[in-house]
Amino acid sequence: MGETSAVVLGAGMAGLLAARVASEFYDRVTVVDRDRLPDHPAHRKGVPQSRHLHSFLTRGTGILGELFPGILDELAAAGAVVINQPNLAGRYGRVGRHELNRTGRLADPRALAIYSASRPFVEFQVRRRVGELDNVAFLDDHDALEPVHEGDTVTGVRITNRHNRLTQVVPTDLVVDATGRAARTARYLAEHGFGSVPAQRVEPVWAYSSQLLRIPPGRIPDQLVFVNAGRPAPLLLLVAYEHDTWMIAVARRSEQGAPPADFRGILTAAEQVLPPAIMAGLRDATPVGDIAVSHDTGALWHRYDRMPRFPAGLLVIGDGLCRLNPLHGQGMTTAAMQALALRDCLADSGADLAQRFFRAAAAQLAPVWAANAAQDRPLSADRSHPIRRRVNGWLADAIGTAATRDIAVTERVMRVRNLVDPPSRRRDPVLLGRVALANLRGNGIAS
Repeated sequence: MGETSAVVLGAGMAGLLAARVASEFYDRVTVVDRDRLPDHPAHRKGVPQSRHLHSFLTRGTGILGELFPGILDELAAAGAVVINQPNLAGRYGRVGRHELNRTGRLADPRALAIYSASRPFVEFQVRRRVGELDNVAFLDDHDALEPVHEGDTVTGVRITNRHNRLTQVVPTDLVVDATGRAARTARYLAEHGFGSVPAQRVEPVWAYSSQLLRIPPGRIPDQLVFVNAGRPAPLLLLVAYEHDTWMIAVARRSEQGAPPADFRGILTAAEQVLPPAIMAGLRDATPVGDIAVSHDTGALWHRYDRMPRFPAGLLVIGDGLCRLNPLHGQGMTTAAMQALALRDCLADSGADLAQRFFRAAAAQLAPVWAANAAQDRPLSADRSHPIRRRVNGWLADAIGTAATRDIAVTERVMRVRNLVDPPSRRRDPVLLGRVALANLRGNGIAS
């Protein structure tokens, strides 16, 4: 049997994770990217969203540590902020009127450990580790034009050198499209007779502003702040990054008006929702670079798993497969989950790799998509039954109340939020029993 090869299109997070997994099963892996990849943490044109708040949820952090043993310690040594206390100290969270319990001891602190750093920082560290793999090579400053197929099998990919415009076809056994929002696979399939790709969409109802800050050490007592006080207040996230930098994001629903356009506007919005101790530290912040504003908060899921005909030797991973509302912070983590699904599918070494992978990815994405869609539904489109809507609202408030009083409820909420547990665990009978008991205790009915 001859040498086997895979080509990964895109050196973003999804592409790097796919290359790491492919390196276990192919003799040679080539990662192609349009940018000239920097030898240090830096923003690059091909990842414009890197100027916004990014983070791995703790499920993603765990996968990163599994795929790259030792990398979490390396991130910490290089400057990433580590939040791994046995309780939720260092994290301030408020939803509506409810603050998360931060005093009780967590049953599984490691599952909720956070390694916080900017997107360029994390991507550089992961790219460094991928580059150390003996059978992986990077081909940067090249455009990926389209796959090349014979019949129903992709046999290579056509690429162009951005410097001299020379075009070549790279033969390969597998092409993984990890080019994200720029992915052209859906159009390629339609243009070459494979049919249109079914898609699900959620229209954008949010817009948000992100601002990188420098804050003197010790001025803010927490390293992660999340506040969703409910309408009409904005949603706010404040996260500590490497080297005393922080990222703040302020989001508003469309009916609330535009997000802040400058740092003064961010401070005005923050004053509506932040506790005084955190707000005092934020006033000492110095903006770094320009504010970044985005209205691109819709979601798009290409349902490749529903296509009756799909070429062998081609996969799509990351945002090119399913782009989620970035305000949920799930993009890098779901890409990591897809990388594990790809590893499992490659290990099975059966036929129909694409169909098996897309089905496995769909099983992971479906509950996340459903939960997000319910939260991101426009107010005018909420057609749920009035009684059901009131029951759901009561349950959410009861869980919030319990989360302020019972660390076990708080931990379960955090595990679901971080994709460690599926959204269905929020309706687990044992959890609902603890929720009921915590609410009764608060009313003085039970002891």
